[in-house]
Amino acid sequence: MRSAVLRRMLKDPAAVLGLVLALVVVFAGVAAPLLAPTSPYVQDLESRLSPPGEETLLGSDQFGRDMAARIIWGARISLKVGVMASVISLLIGSLLGLLAGYFGGWLDSLIMRFTDVIMGFPALLFMIAIMAAVEPSLEAAMVAIGLVSWPSMARLMRSTVLTVRHQDYILAARALGLPHRAIILRHVLPNCLSPVIVAFSMGIAGAIMAEASLSFLGLGAQPPEPSWGSMINDGKDYLRVAPWLSLVPGGAIALAVLGFNLLGEGLRDALDPKYQRTG
Repeated sequence: MRSAVLRRMLKDPAAVLGLVLALVVVFAGVAAPLLAPTSPYVQDLESRLSPPGEETLLGSDQFGRDMAARIIWGARISLKVGVMASVISLLIGSLLGLLAGYFGGWLDSLIMRFTDVIMGFPALLFMIAIMAAVEPSLEAAMVAIGLVSWPSMARLMRSTVLTVRHQDYILAARALGLPHRAIILRHVLPNCLSPVIVAFSMGIAGAIMAEASLSFLGLGAQPPEPSWGSMINDGKDYLRVAPWLSLVPGGAIALAVLGFNLLGEGLRDALDPKYQRTG
């Protein structure tokens, strides 16, 4: 089955592009110490605001720091926040959605109404409120993004469970007297993983954007951490004389988000039951 899914993905040019871009971001984040030409924190005021290609590949910032090194290390920060925030969202949302969809009744109503309340707040404002209550840091940003983004995961898991809970094999397991925990772990959860995997991939893209937004506002990674969002904020005052200070990290964010979104869409198409029947 895994090989069939991979074959279907490789037939989709958009999915292949997304996979390549996502792998580039992952590789840059994991191998940042080996790939970065210099330390992202070393300052060289004599070469400040050097344009790309003159002394360094992507130029230097207002403190003479190598932009290429900061972009590569920024991939590690974005990847770390994206994955950890998505994991938090996955754990909370999947658990609540699973309980709501499987047991139904008053528990379903309670969980879904609470989900509606959370979704009623604008996501960015909600994250800003959370960050304002604590000391801004990268770890706090991960938690804030995860706490804001779980409702969509809960809704997705609930809708998937509702379609699975009435299948014949679930009814047979209940007729055999299996406890709810065994039915959920052995039969319900494994058959609900496909849409969750897709949502997880797209959630990484959303978390990268959210982290960049918080860092741009000064509520995410703190200086001198090379966050892409804070780099855009630092470069906004030099747009006329050194536009690459904002354009380069902005392009990195765009490519990373595009990659994970295309990868998620490719996984969605490859895991779709219609493709499994005809592939």
